[in-house]
Amino acid sequence: MEEKIIIEEEKIQEELNAILEHCGRCKDDKDKALITKAFRIANEAHKGMRRKSGEPFIMHPLAVARIVSEEIGMGVTSIISAILHDVVEDTELTIENIENAFGKKVATIVDGLTKISGVFDKESNSLQAENFRKMLLTLSDDVRVIIIKLADRLHNMRTLESLPRRKQVKIAGETIYLYAPLAHRLGLYNIKTEMEDLSLRYRYPEIYDELSEKIALSEKRRRQLINHFSIPIISRLNQSGFNFDISGRSKSIYSIYQKMAQKNVSFEEIYDLFAIRIVFDPKPGIAEKTQCWDIYSSITDIYPPKPDRIRDWVSTPKANGYESLHTTVMGPNGKWMEVQIRSRRMDEIAERGFAAHWKYKAEGAQDTELDKWIKSIREMLEKPNSDAMEFLDEFKLNLFASEIMVFTPKGNIITLPAGATALDFAYEIHSEIGNSAIGAKINHKLLPVNTRLSSGDQVEILTAEGRKPTMEWNEFATTVKAKSAIKTALKAERKDRIEVGKKMLEDQLKKLNLTPSGRVFKKILPAYESSNKDELYSKIGSGMVSLDNLKDILSKNTKNKWVRVWDLSLGRPAVKPKTVDEDAYDDKGRLLLKENINENEQNYELASCCNPIPGDEVIGERQDDGVIVIHRTDCSDAIKIMSSHGDQLVTVSWTQHKVFSYLARIHLSGWDRFGVYNSITNTIAQEFNISMRTINLHGHDGIFDGTIDLYVHNATDLNNLILNLVKLKGVESVHRVEIKDQ
Repeated sequence: MEEKIIIEEEKIQEELNAILEHCGRCKDDKDKALITKAFRIANEAHKGMRRKSGEPFIMHPLAVARIVSEEIGMGVTSIISAILHDVVEDTELTIENIENAFGKKVATIVDGLTKISGVFDKESNSLQAENFRKMLLTLSDDVRVIIIKLADRLHNMRTLESLPRRKQVKIAGETIYLYAPLAHRLGLYNIKTEMEDLSLRYRYPEIYDELSEKIALSEKRRRQLINHFSIPIISRLNQSGFNFDISGRSKSIYSIYQKMAQKNVSFEEIYDLFAIRIVFDPKPGIAEKTQCWDIYSSITDIYPPKPDRIRDWVSTPKANGYESLHTTVMGPNGKWMEVQIRSRRMDEIAERGFAAHWKYKAEGAQDTELDKWIKSIREMLEKPNSDAMEFLDEFKLNLFASEIMVFTPKGNIITLPAGATALDFAYEIHSEIGNSAIGAKINHKLLPVNTRLSSGDQVEILTAEGRKPTMEWNEFATTVKAKSAIKTALKAERKDRIEVGKKMLEDQLKKLNLTPSGRVFKKILPAYESSNKDELYSKIGSGMVSLDNLKDILSKNTKNKWVRVWDLSLGRPAVKPKTVDEDAYDDKGRLLLKENINENEQNYELASCCNPIPGDEVIGERQDDGVIVIHRTDCSDAIKIMSSHGDQLVTVSWTQHKVFSYLARIHLSGWDRFGVYNSITNTIAQEFNISMRTINLHGHDGIFDGTIDLYVHNATDLNNLILNLVKLKGVESVHRVEIKDQ
């Protein structure tokens, strides 16, 4: 035991020494003494505490401090704050103690990183969302708290193996929903990429392992191709007198997975699996942008470029400060190759993001798009009495990945997210202009305010006195600023409508001898296309929804269309659903849901947003009334739940059954040759003995395209069918799609 303690103490000391040795922004021994002081305080405070992996807890804050220092390039204040980031939450030390020892700045950062405590109204707030909101509040004082939080999350993702599956899925879902986009927005490309890959690893381990293996197998061939491609470029740039580095980088596993899913292609069909990066030291007296284009010219003299694949982020940098010139050229053996061209300064900003952004920003320089974004977040946070979940939605909206640039009539540039409308533009100018907007002149042509804008558009907003926002505006407003202003304008009126609508619904339910309940709302909310009670009340109160058909809706069977139901086994939740007896658990603590359970007592439902079937990767959401809603783990609603109500998640696994059937939809496309439809239906009906509900295939211009709805037992049977269908002559593509019109 003593030997183990000695080994652990040696490892802790090694970690501290590494921080002190590689502290690039430590000016003198005084800085190192402060870091050592922070370590001693944290080490003493965390004494005896261990992580789930069994290692001493102090190793975690030290690892976070190393990420902050070595991988992001932050300074002494950030390193000290990282070492102390858990002491207030997990030990008896207070913010006052931190302030007395290290000053106000460190105390403010640590406070922002400390999870809030207290009880929240579960109906209106999410503890996770409140924690996230409180952390972002420190943006008003110091953005370094976000950098440290990202480093903290990255280390937690790197050490996720020791946690139970439920927590792995919750943390991975929260990371892909919020933290990876946040890292991207702050320009921390490496951290964002690693977070995405690790999230995929824990959400879909089989897919991750398969893609990792395929990338490893293609490594040798990839290096040969890069070398063959690079030799003539190196020669040409040396002749031009450039001092540069050239390297090849692989596309991340997550981005490969995303492209395969979005374009429905195989791994082998992705042509841009890797890119060539050229990083040069700028020649004095010549603009960096000019030198980027000189290098581009040299490369395209050797290899022909793909005209639609030029990305010029040196003339107009991305909102996170990213600057680079990208092009795709036809390399040797007819292979498309992406080339990225950037200066040493641009490369450091691309890799280290926010830290490098401030390093290179000259005093008195104009605000960048990143500065403007941080200001917009501060404005969002300053709204009084804003709901945490509403803030979470708005913040997620604000993490847009791409931007467009449009012009005012006077030629001023306004930056908006891709997909923004003229209404967003109006609110960007001023909330009063947005509230009174009746139309827009886009490139001198009169168009409605819901018209989507493109980069380069010139926009003039037309207003009218007495004009007021309507609820429909929320459907085509995309920016946080526009949505927030519309909500504020509608708030007072909406409150009255909600009260009226609530009374009208209660009166109608009373006539049917019913009272408002969770089960009632689960039936009527989707029927009236409402996402929550307040939205439904508001629609009723404004006359948008009539309750004449309420009785029919409540009497309708809203269960998914299955032939029979199957068993589900659920990991025991922290709090048992009220509707489940002790007898419902097996000896392993799993909650069993049986097929003969009375419908009125059934304590689980399949989510209509993603329609899971046996064999899908699924997770359960335990609701307040005890009902467990089953989602696919890739469902966007489920990922949002992981980020806001992770405590309600329940680990779910299917039991094996072959006698039940469930409605699924597949999309097919291919060559419209004679007999192809017959081959498809024979394979489904005769070879696999699967019943078809609807066939909707269309032939045109020599190709066919469409969907087939069929009853399958589970995901394995569906995947086997897809594999066999895609082998048929004339069938080019088959994949499962969502059923959105049930």
